[in-house]
Amino acid sequence: MIDDIDRKILNLLQQNARISNAEIARQVEMAPSGVLLRLRRLEENGVIQKYETRLSPKAVDRGFTAFTFVNADEVVGSTKTGQKLAGIPGVQEVHYTAGSATYLLKLRVPDAEALADMLSVIGNVAGVRSTNSVIVLKTLKETSELPLFDKE
Repeated sequence: MIDDIDRKILNLLQQNARISNAEIARQVEMAPSGVLLRLRRLEENGVIQKYETRLSPKAVDRGFTAFTFVNADEVVGSTKTGQKLAGIPGVQEVHYTAGSATYLLKLRVPDAEALADMLSVIGNVAGVRSTNSVIVLKTLKETSELPLFDKE
């Protein structure tokens, strides 16, 4: 169960994963030892999955983004093709979906030519029937933060 203090801690971590335990404690008005216990519990319960560094896609030559819908020939509920797709470098996200496509992929590549090469790799994965891509012209918002609000 996540309480209001946990929500405050999680919001602080989402804003800055490098925030010190002492600073979290100061902001939630708790002893650092109490915050540490809460952090460990949140990690053990899988609420905090991992700590990451967010890179600038342009700075690491992955500034070209596309979303690709993949139709797969597999039985409903199977995600074997999706597991294969998830192993391809440059595939940043794989979502098993309901609707007209089996999977939705988020791809990060250097340019349009690299996208064409990646689509060729994707198209050769066993089970992939077809793909349909949407190219991102400009990203207006992108975040991994989940909104957490104090309960009233």
